Amino acid sequence: MPRVMLGSRLLAPGSKPYVIAEIGVNHEGNFELAKRLIRLAGEGGASAAKFQSYKAGRIASKHSPAYWDMTKEPTESQFELFKKYDKFGAEEFRALADCCRAAQIDFISTPFDAEAVEFLDPLVPFFKVASADLNNVPLLRQIASKHKPVVLSTGASNLDEIGTAVAILNQSGAKYVALLHCVLNYPCPNRNAHINMIKGLQRAFPENIVGYSDHTLPDERMLVLTAAWLNGALVLEKHFTHDKKLSGNDHYHAMDVNDLKKFAENVELLSEVLGQENKAALADEATARKHARRSIVVDRTLNAGHVIAERDVTCKRPAHGISPVFWDQVIGRRIRRDLDEDHVLQWDDLT
Repeated sequence: MPRVMLGSRLLAPGSKPYVIAEIGVNHEGNFELAKRLIRLAGEGGASAAKFQSYKAGRIASKHSPAYWDMTKEPTESQFELFKKYDKFGAEEFRALADCCRAAQIDFISTPFDAEAVEFLDPLVPFFKVASADLNNVPLLRQIASKHKPVVLSTGASNLDEIGTAVAILNQSGAKYVALLHCVLNYPCPNRNAHINMIKGLQRAFPENIVGYSDHTLPDERMLVLTAAWLNGALVLEKHFTHDKKLSGNDHYHAMDVNDLKKFAENVELLSEVLGQENKAALADEATARKHARRSIVVDRTLNAGHVIAERDVTCKRPAHGISPVFWDQVIGRRIRRDLDEDHVLQWDDLT
């Protein structure tokens, strides 16, 4: 897997994850709330705050049915839901990008139409493509023509479709393509998360960084995101809110600033304990290696000239004498001096 610059971060195997706080439209058209969510994302340790740039009439027909949990979000059509939240235009997104710079995190917004691609281009370090647009050839080509990295979600797709999308992006000028495993359930039941698909994507696309876009309900210990990272996901995306108790849209399966902080704590702890792959004795183990391993020890008083038999010796701590690994070389050797019981045998004790 190559080393790749994504936004402000260099990503490589074993590195800490690039975490995208998906604000989406959880600002509900309130510009001050959008800025507050950016600040909270930065406070929680996110690498980027991400929005969604669309106009209802350009993303869905008026006859587009809902595909989410209607008990959580009762709006019956996609058009109606998108119409509620398509309040921001180019001017607002430019201001939000400024707010992200002030918070020292990357600004990202997913474009859902050609106009959004154009006004977002000078604002974003890379483009994010939603799962539902994985087969949107003209949009993929337009995004790739900006010659920036692309992060592509792969929900509800198969390997052939992903391969086709990656080929289109590469052929059309994308600087690099990262793939996010994703399941298009809102929310996603834990049984459907299939974190192991991250490894499947890594095998199928060894030249591409793989990550995970999570729609499960956030657990108290943030184990799902943590497991995704431990399975090799270098880019992690999850919806983000200031209040998980709010009804409607994406609040109910989002994380909040405390969840983000908990995940950051998990990464810090695990980054420290995971360490190196190659098994070797550590410098800090030297004392234990010397004192906790065993030596060949005389088990009863022996006189000079005695030929050592197995009944004459045993193995005890510390490892200050002849190692038990040389047991066969010691048995049958003659001793040059009298040795007391419990003497730690040395090579110069032997003739």
